[in-house]
Amino acid sequence: MPASNERALEKAKTLPADTIIFDLEDAVAPDAKDEARKNACAALQSGEYGNRELVVRINAMDTAWFANDLEQACLSKADAVLVPKILSAEDIIRIDQFIDDLDAKLTTKLWAMIEMPQAILQLGAIAALGPETRLTSFVMGFNDLAKEMRAAHDRTIFAPVMTQSVIAARAYGLNIIDSVYNDFTDPAGLASECLEAQKLGFDGKSLIHPAQIETANRIFAPHPDALVEAEAIIAAFNDPVNAGKGVIVVNGKMTELLHFRQAEQLIATATAIDALVQ
Repeated sequence: MPASNERALEKAKTLPADTIIFDLEDAVAPDAKDEARKNACAALQSGEYGNRELVVRINAMDTAWFANDLEQACLSKADAVLVPKILSAEDIIRIDQFIDDLDAKLTTKLWAMIEMPQAILQLGAIAALGPETRLTSFVMGFNDLAKEMRAAHDRTIFAPVMTQSVIAARAYGLNIIDSVYNDFTDPAGLASECLEAQKLGFDGKSLIHPAQIETANRIFAPHPDALVEAEAIIAAFNDPVNAGKGVIVVNGKMTELLHFRQAEQLIATATAIDALVQ
């Protein structure tokens, strides 16, 4: 949401969203940049957003606002900064060093917007920096990518990019969030994109309107049946009878340690959602 919109910032305190992204970039006019930065920093320090993850999307590295945006967001203890227009692995290294120079003890993470053709060509190299830098997440930006490609705004053309981005993210332990759906009056269209992204392995979807939250939460949240199965798998592997086994039978299915790890992740996700709701 635009950090220049104080009414939206207030409303965000009550929204059932996992993460709030205070936008200083595209949603903010040039003459409102300074006020938006001030509002975002005040929101970060307010303590009024509960368990929500608070992220600031700053302006791109080639703008006059970048350095001040990054510094103020980090010093205001943002959970993460989302940097648009990432081009290369070198960009990630520069931003990581910038934050370390401010204070190496800062816990602010780095999210990278994947929306430029150069970034697509370097997906593996960028993702590989995850284990050794603050980089934890990819956020896809298909509106900008379509513009840079001079392509139609047709999601089907991004199918290869979506797959490769998920593969790169998972190879190095990153989270990955799908791009926005522009028509917030079309819940069926949003649901279709959410289902596609969930099937491909995305962790969630960027949203631009409160009306989209219910759909995304419903589709990306663990299904009740899956939670029951996950609890059974965890209980079976924790049973002393199965100690040290790599493969066991759970409810008539051959179940491996990888399924145990997936079950733990699913339960952890459900627990985090419950904590947010409360």
